[in-house]
Formats: sequence, structure tokens, C-alpha cells
Amino acid sequence: SFLQLQSKNIFPVDSIDDLAPDSTYCFKVQANLPMEGKQGLFSPISCVRTTQKVTDLLCAANLSVLALNMKFQLLWNNLGNQEVNYTVQYLHGFQKKLNDHSDKWRSVPSCENITSTCCNFSSIITTTGFYYLRVQASKGHNQSCFSREIRVEPLKTNGIGPPGVRLDLSDALLHILISPPGGAEDEIMRDHYDLSYRILYWKNSSDKEEEVKQKEVKQTIATVPDVSPSTLYCVKVQAFSELYNKSSAYSQQQCIHTPAGTSLPLMIFGIFVGALLVVLLVAAPLVFVLYQAYNKIKYVFFPSCQPPLNIEGFGAQPFSSPYLAAAEEPVENCCVIESMITEEGNQIDFTDYKHSQRSSRDSGNYSNDNNSSGSKGSKETLEKEII
Repeated sequence: SFLQLQSKNIFPVDSIDDLAPDSTYCFKVQANLPMEGKQGLFSPISCVRTTQKVTDLLCAANLSVLALNMKFQLLWNNLGNQEVNYTVQYLHGFQKKLNDHSDKWRSVPSCENITSTCCNFSSIITTTGFYYLRVQASKGHNQSCFSREIRVEPLKTNGIGPPGVRLDLSDALLHILISPPGGAEDEIMRDHYDLSYRILYWKNSSDKEEEVKQKEVKQTIATVPDVSPSTLYCVKVQAFSELYNKSSAYSQQQCIHTPAGTSLPLMIFGIFVGALLVVLLVAAPLVFVLYQAYNKIKYVFFPSCQPPLNIEGFGAQPFSSPYLAAAEEPVENCCVIESMITEEGNQIDFTDYKHSQRSSRDSGNYSNDNNSSGSKGSKETLEKEII
């Protein structure tokens, strides 16, 4: 009786929900080629009349998806008080284009024959494509009912949770350290959403209300400069994605109290004294080691005590170092005659001669070849006199 035209893009095998009971609906279908910009002709009109509305207390109803930080939960309602077993099934979106996809439905692991009305199906989700889910309710072996299908596009369906916040102080800077939603190891949240962060910070004082300041950053580290000493600062952060037009709730409020201020001249003097002490502690041992090394090298290679000239020139070998051993000079072997008896029986005393020979031998290190030959000539003369 009413002519209300509605259109919907459907797959070769599809379903239309939420039709009015006990009403007549008419359909016509047109095939399109969007990539080529071509449209076909409409099919002949076909009409069907719906039955009266009957509520099946066995079927799962009001399916909904709760997703946060790529953790997906499927929820539904149990219309009756009777005990029912549920099995959650899923179908890849591209398989809907097949003329017959009834055998392509798969059960979600850990969600088969359960009595609860929720299912965690995060294990089957990837960031590519989309999915259809439905719930099959069964009681005994004869009665079973499928719920309506629900479509899930992971990156669009997923919600962004609040980030983590940690505060730190250094000098007059307030550092804000942000943990991405889902944790630092969640690459999907960090990379696919191209997250940015909106930071609210203010001075929290009981006597007056301070203005809330805001800044936006892409990094997970932000800095608030020129913070006042002895002041309580509070911060909360929101994550958002411009690409998917999504934003998270604000994180829990984090506060930190800045220390009491230090006068600038005193701080400069303290830094100067500290640097001076460091230089002294490092330079003093280094100078001592270098000085000792210099003394050792000078003592070995450049001694201050020089040997006498007559020793230094002996044998044409200079004595440049007291640690270099001198070559041993050859010593002539001598024979000392204590006494002799002549034919006349007189004993000749050679005591003076013995003393002379010993003196010559003791001073052999300082004698030359001429002296040796001279001693040998004196000995021969003496022997001739004795004979």
C-alpha cells in the first residue's frame, strides 16, 4: 500500500533484516561494474509477503561487538530462561561474493558449545579485510537457530584505549613519557593508526584555579619548559587518529611536585667548583705518572754522573750508561819466581821483584802493549845477570 523505495548493495546470496511482519515487499536487482563505470538493467520485480512476527526464545538476539586496542568481544542476549548452548561462527568478507558460501562458515576456537553470552574472537582477526559473525543456538539435537549476521571491519570497529603516562623532572623541565594504547609491544595500534597525542597540563593549587594548557605531539615523549619551583603540576593525555577519525578517553590524571628553586649564582658557583675538583682529581695523578716516567727515562738514557775521561776513552768504547757492562780486558799470565840458588850457593832474594810483578798485574787493566813488552825485556835482562 505504500511505495517507499530503498536501495542496498548486496552479495549474490544475502539477507535483509528488520522487515515489518505481515507485509508485502517487492524487489528488483541491478548488476553493476563499478570499476568500469557500467550499470546493467533491473531484473523483473518479485514480491513476497512476510509472516507474523514470532519471537524465537532460542535464538541469540541483539548482537554487538566491543573492541578496544584490537581485543574483540562479541556480545548477545539470551531471550529465554532456558539453558542453551551457543557456537560462534565467522566468514571472511570476500567469501560472501560466492554464489554459495554456506559451507564456508567456520567456528571460532574456544567459542563452541558455550553457555555464556560472550565470545572473545581476537584470535581470528587480522588488519586486512572484514568478517561476518553469527551465533548458532542449540538445545538438544533437534532445535537450532541462527542469529542475524553482524559485519566487523577490524580497524574501523576497533576502539582506541587511553594511553599510559609517566612524569619526570630535570632542572626546569617537565618530561611527559607516554605509553601507546595497548602497550609498547602493540605494533598494530602504533603503526596502523598513526597515533597522535593531545596533552592537557595545569598547575594544581588550592588557592586559585589555573588555566589548562594544551599541546599536541606525534612522539611518545613531550617536554613542558620553564616549570615553576615548589609547584604541583598535573597531566592527562588523550590518543587520537586523524586517519580513522577516532580518539581515546583521557588517561588518569598524573601529578608531580617540582622541587624548591635554587638561585642561579649559587648554582653556577657549584657547577664551577665541581668541575674544578674533577679536573684536579684527574690531572694530579696523570702529572705524577708522567713525571716519574720522565725521571726513569732520563736516569737510564741520560745519566747525570759521567765516568772519568781515562776510563771513557779506554779501548775506544764509550761508557754511555752505567747499566751497560764493559768488555773484560785480556790479562797476561805471569809467573813469579820466589827464589833461586846459584852455583856459588848464594840465595838471591826476589821479594822486590815479586812485589813489582804483582803491581804490574794489578794495573794491567790500565796498561797498554808497550808496558807489557817492557816488563818482558826486564825479565830477560835479569835472567842473563843471574846466569
